[in-house]
Amino acid sequence: MVLNGTARQVHGDDVAVIVTNGRLTAPAVAFAKQQRLHIVDRHTLGVWASGSSPLWELLRAAPPPRKPATLS
Repeated sequence: MVLNGTARQVHGDDVAVIVTNGRLTAPAVAFAKQQRLHIVDRHTLGVWASGSSPLWELLRAAPPPRKPATLS
């Protein structure tokens, strides 16, 4: 797998997530950690897809969703 993302540089995102239904190699996990990328692997994807836990609970460092802006 080749990763060439623009999450932070172009879009200014705080959290970048890679989702795969495949298995991860040790070098891929090390690279993701070095680049501050969150990985949703096949196990985490299954838990997330089941609806039992929201993604921000599955990714420890991901912030919870922001509260919607209220209209005054």
